[in-house]
Amino acid sequence: MRRSRGFTLIEVLVALLIFGLIATAAAQVGSQYIASYERVRDKTLAAWLAENRINEVRLQSGLPATSDAAIDQEFGPYRWQVITRIASTADANIRRVEVSVRRYRSESSDLDTVHSLAAFVGAE
Repeated sequence: MRRSRGFTLIEVLVALLIFGLIATAAAQVGSQYIASYERVRDKTLAAWLAENRINEVRLQSGLPATSDAAIDQEFGPYRWQVITRIASTADANIRRVEVSVRRYRSESSDLDTVHSLAAFVGAE
């Protein structure tokens, strides 16, 4: 009697199960990598926008007036909303500047706050 060579059905099923588990784990790792990359990219662009806005306020002549302002800005491949709040402090010669940067999601008007930055500006 001759025995045929090959895999049994159970061996094939176990191999498929192991391959399925490995493929699922690899897909999850890839998804987490992409989400992490997008978060770091958005955070970096938003930080640049916030720092630029604070430097614009610092470069103005004189002490800035207390105010709230929001502007939409294209930067990189995205549209952003930069909110600037200038508040007075206990010292009349110093202002607190708070910048919050939010990114528009696709073409909708929904916004995600990505980064906030605060600084103090004084009279020269």
